[in-house]
Amino acid sequence: MKGDIVIVQAHHQKVARVIVPMIINKIREKKRMYTLTVGGESGSGKSEISLAIANELNQNGIKAIILGQDDYFFLPPKLNNHKRRENPDWLGPDIEVNLDLLENNLIEAIQGKSEIIKPLIDYNKNTIETQVVNLKGIKVIIAEGTYTTLLKNIDLKIFIIRDWHLTLEDRKKRSRGNEVHDPFTEGILAVEHKIIAGHKHLADIIVNNDYEIINAVTEIPE
Repeated sequence: MKGDIVIVQAHHQKVARVIVPMIINKIREKKRMYTLTVGGESGSGKSEISLAIANELNQNGIKAIILGQDDYFFLPPKLNNHKRRENPDWLGPDIEVNLDLLENNLIEAIQGKSEIIKPLIDYNKNTIETQVVNLKGIKVIIAEGTYTTLLKNIDLKIFIIRDWHLTLEDRKKRSRGNEVHDPFTEGILAVEHKIIAGHKHLADIIVNNDYEIINAVTEIPE
């Protein structure tokens, strides 16, 4: 998303430096594109850990790109916020987020397409544009976002269990307007917490409140 602020800190890099060695051989052996997701609640560190993983892979000679779920909302930010206030049911995967389109973009990459066409949200302009992403030389695609653990065509799923109570300071750093202190937005985060509570059971790797790996499969899925 244009206008977003992503600050990678030491604890995000620590996670990446643990995860990348676990999967790097699998990535190199894969004949097609390798896909992974980073899911979790708002402010949990999804974007930062995704960028840290991409940077770590790039340093190891593996080109990676990130697809952010925020670009796949059906409506731009201000309109989506208005819709949420107008309609209490306007919340969650497949209702406000076009997960099918994100899934299709991943499938296109897996099938070896040289480029994909995806939406790109400009937060400041409150618009949705079209972006062509060149996949030449790309070996890994990281899909990050609240509901990305639900995606199907994924080789590895990472889930961060930090909840919305613990992410306040991180959300302040990426504050968009008055979202952090808005009771309505805080209510949305509480609902999202309930929606994705079970998503950690779909993940291969769990990252805890201290950014440590507390659960990982002994054999990464093919």
